[in-house]
Amino acid sequence: MRLAELSERSGVSTATIKYYLREGLLAPGRQINATTAEYDEEHLRRLRLVRAMIQVGRLPVATVREVLGHVDDDSLGRTIRLGAALWALPQVPEPDAEDEYVRAAHREVGALLDRLGWENAKQLTTISPAYRSLVVAVAAFRRLGYDWGAEQLAPYAELMQRTAVLDLDSLEALPSGAERVEFAVLGAILNEPALQALHRLAQEEESARRYGFE
Repeated sequence: MRLAELSERSGVSTATIKYYLREGLLAPGRQINATTAEYDEEHLRRLRLVRAMIQVGRLPVATVREVLGHVDDDSLGRTIRLGAALWALPQVPEPDAEDEYVRAAHREVGALLDRLGWENAKQLTTISPAYRSLVVAVAAFRRLGYDWGAEQLAPYAELMQRTAVLDLDSLEALPSGAERVEFAVLGAILNEPALQALHRLAQEEESARRYGFE
């Protein structure tokens, strides 16, 4: 397809597509002559991914470029490739290691991982953005006076394990490694907000069931 058709099918303006091409977010088309190039379905799929990351995920162009670099790096194993792409997404800053609540949160999250038998997560505690995010959340609860830790988190973690199985089952049904990593990135940008929305809807439903509309 020519640029105009790519624009029409994707809903992205030709000017924006040219910008994505200049920034390396989209591979060049097949050059027909000095002024014309052709694009294919792979360009269309990548363009939709870029659009979702920038417009829905609100990611800066530099971050999108880094994530896509990992998506396209087929020299990496599947787990490393997926992890590198997800870790390139915006993350919480490193918490203060001297803060007493942060230290307590590290102990609780460590106890949780032991309880669950999540050995990979235990090995990655010093570098994992997800581990860091959990520590920050637990520390905030404890700072506010809530005894929130391994005991309270374990049932939620077990539900998330079941969710991860569903995620990976969907991912493994895709035909290529690049599509699997793309799907995982989209999941982090789109599905996590959807799961959060479902959680809130479920809370509202359960509250109404228990307490009515007093």
